[in-house]
Amino acid sequence: MKPGKQTQRKSTFNGSPIDREIQSSSQLMELFEELLRDILLAEKASIKAIFKETNKQVTQLTKMFEAIQKKPSFIKSNAVEGLIAEVSEFMEDYEKSPKCDAGLNSAAQKIEHYEIANYGTLREFAETLVLRGSENLLLDTLNEEKTTGQKLTDITTEVVKMDTAVNQT
Repeated sequence: MKPGKQTQRKSTFNGSPIDREIQSSSQLMELFEELLRDILLAEKASIKAIFKETNKQVTQLTKMFEAIQKKPSFIKSNAVEGLIAEVSEFMEDYEKSPKCDAGLNSAAQKIEHYEIANYGTLREFAETLVLRGSENLLLDTLNEEKTTGQKLTDITTEVVKMDTAVNQT
């Protein structure tokens, strides 16, 4: 090695190099980490509340923290707490009823849209920060969330049709 020349530590995530120089002390990287913590909390909270299939996404988010050499930790998120509280309220107030089903579906859609917004933003940040492995996983997860959101919209349409048919008889 030549005198005065530092070696840059390169890491990889899913086979893609991670450029530490671009990331070091970057405000964008700090925001990326904060949003990553926020969405990890949202995914973990939704596992507890209603969506068991998000285990895969939690695992992927944990790997992203490992790739940027940060420990996954949670930040308080009023948005996530509010969304989860809404689910709990519907379950307590309306128990098993059409209103409960519709309310839970509405709350689930809000959670999905929150996740879509976060995953879309994180993917853009990952692209800018040259986090190729994270960028690809975030795009895949974003597409999964959009698909889930569409399924929930379809369910809402069916619930509304059934409720309308019942009320017209």
